[in-house]
Amino acid sequence: MNIFITGAAGFIGGSIATGLVKKGHHVTGLVRSAEQADELDALGIVPVIGTLDDTALLIEQARKADGVINAASSDHRGAVEALIEGLKGSNKPFLHTSGSSIVGDASGGKGTDEVYYEGQLPAATPDKAARVAIDDLVIAAAKEGVRSAVLCNTLIYGHSLGVDRDSVQLPRLVKQARKSGVVRHVGTGGNIWSNVHINDVVELYALALEKSPAGTFYFVESGEASFLDMSNAIAEALHLGRAQDWPLKDAEAEWGYEMANYGLGSNSRVRGKNARELLGWSPKTTSVLDWIKHDMLKA
Repeated sequence: MNIFITGAAGFIGGSIATGLVKKGHHVTGLVRSAEQADELDALGIVPVIGTLDDTALLIEQARKADGVINAASSDHRGAVEALIEGLKGSNKPFLHTSGSSIVGDASGGKGTDEVYYEGQLPAATPDKAARVAIDDLVIAAAKEGVRSAVLCNTLIYGHSLGVDRDSVQLPRLVKQARKSGVVRHVGTGGNIWSNVHINDVVELYALALEKSPAGTFYFVESGEASFLDMSNAIAEALHLGRAQDWPLKDAEAEWGYEMANYGLGSNSRVRGKNARELLGWSPKTTSVLDWIKHDMLKA
């Protein structure tokens, strides 16, 4: 297939693009600079320089492609609207990348028993209402002749398959630990996130391109762990002793409001059946704690 992907210079998009090239697909990737274009060239990905605000470019690329993946931003409505416009009436696949912080509770590091399922999402919080509205827009595109799907990723871990980029959450804990000599988590670290390995994410996107039914929402997960357990595993891997609690205000000063409250300080416990039952997805890496202890520091 001829695939157009936004965010091809990022961790998720770059890994997906590289994985698809290895599977024999022809991949064109949106990047913002000539330097990023050179990175893609080296990986066998055809670069297109532009931004998510280049509406005409996005429509053109969507019309030329056999399938489109948005992996650049979960929150840029204009880009999503442009890609849908380029795909209307084509029945081509459009995979939109969302994130499971849409069910995050900003608990300040406290745990929860609440677990969410596909088709049973809570009302969006004010912080996440715009993102949920974009997810809904993508699902609704199925009524306009687009084989659309939302892939709602949980905490992604693992090493990049393509460009040299880090994932979002765990590398921030590692960076802070290396800077201070102490691994810290928000509050008591009792908050729990579902998670998934990047290799399994790439496999799911490839399957969804091929056979996802139109208008499908997927929670992308293959396990869960508390930040207390993950930070202690990081401390073990870095030989730094036990992880320590950190007040939310200090975490916000280090990581910012969004990351401290949602990325690192919330609960996001979800379960996904659609990927397994509709696409036959079978994740191969299911323990983030084992990965941290044995593979995180491997290049």
